[in-house]
Amino acid sequence: MYLDRYTLGTYTPGAPLWKQLLWYFVGEPLFRSHWLPISKLKVWILRSFGATVGRSVCIKPGVRVKFPWRLTIGDCVWIGENTWLDNVAPIAIESHVCISQGVYLCTGNHDWSAPDFKLIPAPIHIEQSSWIAARATIGPGVTVGKGAVLSLGSVAGRSLQPMTIYVGNLAQPVKQRAIDDR
Repeated sequence: MYLDRYTLGTYTPGAPLWKQLLWYFVGEPLFRSHWLPISKLKVWILRSFGATVGRSVCIKPGVRVKFPWRLTIGDCVWIGENTWLDNVAPIAIESHVCISQGVYLCTGNHDWSAPDFKLIPAPIHIEQSSWIAARATIGPGVTVGKGAVLSLGSVAGRSLQPMTIYVGNLAQPVKQRAIDDR
């Protein structure tokens, strides 16, 4: 690869430059701040920049979002401290999902075989009632099936089947999940 030939190809950030700059210099620092621990204000900031966010969403301090206009969050979602939603492509998080501390959701990769090291964006979709445990990583193009669990520090480079618990790097299925709906 030759980084002096790097190209974004047809990729664009999806918002005008003024909106990107306003997010980087005002919105994102306020949103990520540990001085602003109130979820309702964080949700308001995300919505102000174009995110779709449901009700009863809990966002802890230190959460980073690259582009809020490419983010959809359902109802009753928890997002833990220091999570990074690196969404050069859309991220969709359905209702009743728990994303624990330090999770990294990465929607972009590069074509390592091309001389121009072209950016390859691909969305992430996390279906309802899933749990992404602390320090886990999800790569571009991954869908986490309904009710799946990605365990502590695990890495998902491919889609996860519904109601299955995954462990490791690369994440492997270890057992089916049963939910007690008392």
